[in-house]
Amino acid sequence: MPTIFIKDDLRASVEAASGGRVTVLYDDKGYPSFMHVFPRFNVQDINASLGTGTHEAFVVNGVEKSEIFIGQYLASVRGSRALSLPGMVPDRNLNFDSALTYCKDKGPGWHLMTNAEWAAVALWSWKNGFQPRGNTDYGRAYDLKYESGRRIDKAAPGVTTGYPATLTGSGPVSWRHDNSVSGISDLVGNVWEWVGGLRLQNGEIQVLQNNNAADNTKSQADGSAEWKAVLLSDGSLVEPGTAGTAKYDGATGTSGAPQLDDVLDYPAASCSVSFQGLAADSGITPPGILMRLLLFPHVTTGLIGGMYINNSSEQLPFRGGNWYRGSGAGLFALSLSSVRSGVHSAVGFRPAFVI
Repeated sequence: MPTIFIKDDLRASVEAASGGRVTVLYDDKGYPSFMHVFPRFNVQDINASLGTGTHEAFVVNGVEKSEIFIGQYLASVRGSRALSLPGMVPDRNLNFDSALTYCKDKGPGWHLMTNAEWAAVALWSWKNGFQPRGNTDYGRAYDLKYESGRRIDKAAPGVTTGYPATLTGSGPVSWRHDNSVSGISDLVGNVWEWVGGLRLQNGEIQVLQNNNAADNTKSQADGSAEWKAVLLSDGSLVEPGTAGTAKYDGATGTSGAPQLDDVLDYPAASCSVSFQGLAADSGITPPGILMRLLLFPHVTTGLIGGMYINNSSEQLPFRGGNWYRGSGAGLFALSLSSVRSGVHSAVGFRPAFVI
């Protein structure tokens, strides 16, 4: 049995307490991480507009996985390894490649949580009638202010000075993806999260196939051949720069709302809109893959979070929002407006694992 699955007292107690929904996995240095076990599902069971078959998050290098393991907590770095532990200060002020490395270096199977995995969790939560709240108002939920976590700076909830991020998992169960103590915490608010397997390249939406970004040997470098564009006519993955691929453009100019398009009329657009308000240009029918990957709304109401894009140069994604984002934070929140080298005080990350 791989050492990652050491059956020690900690793992046994966590699995017993959660009914097996949370486990403890170990990395190459023997450091433990609390991981939520997320089972495979079919997209048609979520919504007919998504298509049919297994969601992309459960397909790695063409092999279907029965489950994926998502860090129950935001990453805290110890010994150059990203750990998922409760009651910790979430690490931030690191760029995209550093987040990748802190996860990849844990060993085979370990990786930065991918956009496909985030999409799977969000769609499952939506289907089950619950979207978590979180630290979206300086240590508390902006819409239910009595919900709060333990601020890192020990200040009172709502104080706008200091450092208002909260310790991992210190909020109520309503800040977890399934409204239970076994759920994935802090997906909404606290700090934005870098996710892998997605980028904008001069406005063109590019992804790694299925959930191949979970294979930490696959390159996500700027010039990697793993990046593919999405053909709007049928949702197939094609070489970047192919005519008719999916892009984010300004709807009416370089500011205002973005829209899904097949050309760029405004190649220096910096735009925002509610995720559920994202529209497509006239004559464009978004393919199911964009909805399955949370790059276009599958319904027009009830999807919480804002969308922020910059369609110049390469832009890497954050998900979820942060402690001051208010209604712009949410399970469907997406920012594609940071360069690869960007370092932000309100952006962290989360480890994940596949066998």
